Amino acid sequence: MLVDSHCHLDFPDFEKDLNQVVDRAVSKNVIHFLTICTHISKFQQVRNVAEKYKEIMDCSIGIHPHEADSEETVDKNYLINKSKKDQKVIAFGETGLDFYYDNSPREIQERQFRTHIAASRETDIPVIIHTRNADEKTSQILEEEMEKGPFRGVIHCFSSGESLALKAIDLGLYISLSGIITFKKSDDLRQIVKKLPLERILVETDAPFLAPVPNRGKRNEPAFVENTAIKLAEIHGKTLDDIAKITTNNFYDLFSKANKSF
Repeated sequence: MLVDSHCHLDFPDFEKDLNQVVDRAVSKNVIHFLTICTHISKFQQVRNVAEKYKEIMDCSIGIHPHEADSEETVDKNYLINKSKKDQKVIAFGETGLDFYYDNSPREIQERQFRTHIAASRETDIPVIIHTRNADEKTSQILEEEMEKGPFRGVIHCFSSGESLALKAIDLGLYISLSGIITFKKSDDLRQIVKKLPLERILVETDAPFLAPVPNRGKRNEPAFVENTAIKLAEIHGKTLDDIAKITTNNFYDLFSKANKSF
């Protein structure tokens, strides 16, 4: 049994065949999906998808760093109230820092990031962290915020350096791995993954992006999370069944608000 811990099933890429996409994933033993909010203004459509498949799907609420400047600014109380009123909201984000594209000013990205963390701290609902080309600043913020009081969370679609990975683990956070670990040129990343404790690892697709080998170049979808799990099993010298059990249990340990699908 596998979980796709991060996908974007409200995106237009799935508008015409979402039922078939979900069915294909279920046929590959994907038992739970977490569909992710990137725009506060589009939260309701994310929520609607989660409700459509309410027995096996939950959602997050938050603002992606790309949209930190263009979306309406929210404070921690807004996020907290949404999570308290809605059983389907089991995470905040995705949020964080993206210094590769810099689609939003860095200071606004940081402010929104800290706001999501503050909501997480007060509710014990995990925060989903996006970080790209911002290892040092991300590490600094995580450490500073953890000193204010503990919070739970995951760095999703991890492709950063070893220092940030180990810092996140040291702070009690999780690392989520995507199809990037299957890419031919990802040897350095695989070496980092080999050093990470399996009890802190999740798997995801980030669908519709980053389809793993052997589907690279295609639209990604939750069924392909199996390919990432197979590669993770290879890296750690485990069976696919081992990895499925470990990462699924990790998901439910972290996202404790989710209703178990088994």
